[in-house]
Amino acid sequence: MDIEVLLVNAFTANGKGGNPAGVVLNADKLSDAQKLEIAQAVGYSETAFVSNDDEVDFEVSFFTTTNEVDFCGHATLATFSIMYQMNLLTAGDYVQRTKAGILPVVIDSDGQVTMDLQLPEKLGGFSYQDIAPVIGIDSAILARTNLPIEVVSTGLTDLIIPVPTGQLDLINPTDLAITDFCKKHDIVGFHVFELCAPGSQFTASCRNFAPLFGIPEESATGSASGALACYLAEHLPLDNEYIFEQGRAMNCASVITVSVGFQDAKIASVKVGGVANKIGTMNVAV
Repeated sequence: MDIEVLLVNAFTANGKGGNPAGVVLNADKLSDAQKLEIAQAVGYSETAFVSNDDEVDFEVSFFTTTNEVDFCGHATLATFSIMYQMNLLTAGDYVQRTKAGILPVVIDSDGQVTMDLQLPEKLGGFSYQDIAPVIGIDSAILARTNLPIEVVSTGLTDLIIPVPTGQLDLINPTDLAITDFCKKHDIVGFHVFELCAPGSQFTASCRNFAPLFGIPEESATGSASGALACYLAEHLPLDNEYIFEQGRAMNCASVITVSVGFQDAKIASVKVGGVANKIGTMNVAV
């Protein structure tokens, strides 16, 4: 049978940039093996598969070209945005079941989609000396940030790595070194950032590397952006509303907004938002 895959760019800025995802609707009868086959044929970092659910609005599963992952922010945005654009959904509140949990999604009348992420988990850290040889930046340069290197999860486990301004675009990642490190420490990927100057429209510029899951570099990563916002909320006296730029080094700049809510001095909510644009469709025989 032929399966239609909707191709959608998520976290676009004025219709440009973004991170492409595949979206398959009415995926109830597809096996995991078929989903992986479709994701491999599409070739994007993630493809989302939307099924019916007895308790919430939808069950959504996410597959890279190598395996299933618990959650994907940009594919979630692509999914709900394209269903809204196709008039399958109206503006309003929805709930999706993912392997990362039951997560709310809001669609605004202007097409902006905002998704709730899991509350952050801090899962340890690494020294500058540990990370320097993996990303090719001297440990003394990394130390100039005076910020820690920490593992944070808001659905996926990311290593948050600060670098001084001007260093981000100089990173020349070695897929094998990052893959080996992530496999050894049970990490999905590296989320590297540099803070932007006061007055910039962006809080930080970012790059994300997840070669262990077949993603050498990604131009927009919703889950890692949520983790970064939680990290910044803890370590720097910034506003709790963040705007991140990602994908610049790939000539595919994306814009990701994140808000962190607090209650009794503890993080009580993490919301990631953006817009998406349809690229086209493709059919995959399974």
